[in-house]
Amino acid sequence: MHPNKSFAWNDREEMLQFVSERAFAHIFVASGDARAVVHAPILVIDRDRVQFHVFRNNRGAPLLPNSSVLASVTALDGYQSANWYVSSNQVPTWHYQAVEIDGTARKLAEPELIEQLDRLSAVMEDRFSPDAPWTRAKMDPGKFEAMIKALDGFEVSIDAIRGTLKFNQHKSAADMEANVKGQNEAGRADVAAAIARHWSGQ
Repeated sequence: MHPNKSFAWNDREEMLQFVSERAFAHIFVASGDARAVVHAPILVIDRDRVQFHVFRNNRGAPLLPNSSVLASVTALDGYQSANWYVSSNQVPTWHYQAVEIDGTARKLAEPELIEQLDRLSAVMEDRFSPDAPWTRAKMDPGKFEAMIKALDGFEVSIDAIRGTLKFNQHKSAADMEANVKGQNEAGRADVAAAIARHWSGQ
């Protein structure tokens, strides 16, 4: 996470809500000389646990059981030109929003994995296909049971959670206004809105 305290994101509930809404993580694991990053959907179970699943033949899967992992969840990011300041002697930078989770991965038993998949599908279908949500009941008999054999599920007990909201909120009001203008002119209304939202003067 960015070391500047101006960008520190310390609200645990907000960070977990962000992870829940983003719902996708880069999960880093190492064991001996082996290391891997797993790209996986992530599900917030409660304020102390998250879960994810991977294909069993993913090269990171055998490294995960009982290992320390770091899950990185990001969303909005964008380039900031040094031209988009009022103040002189500025340099280009990058705006971004991110959360990191440290913890230990426990391999789930098959019934727990099935529960995770059902819960994840229910959450995402409610978000994106609420009128006709998919469930595994729509699959032919035996298909889901066969496919589940290719997956490993994991639960991470959260030892630490850290966040960064880096949107130049340490800059002057004039620079922040210029940042918003520059981002809008560059076609990044989403970044401009985030700068305005996190601007301490707003």
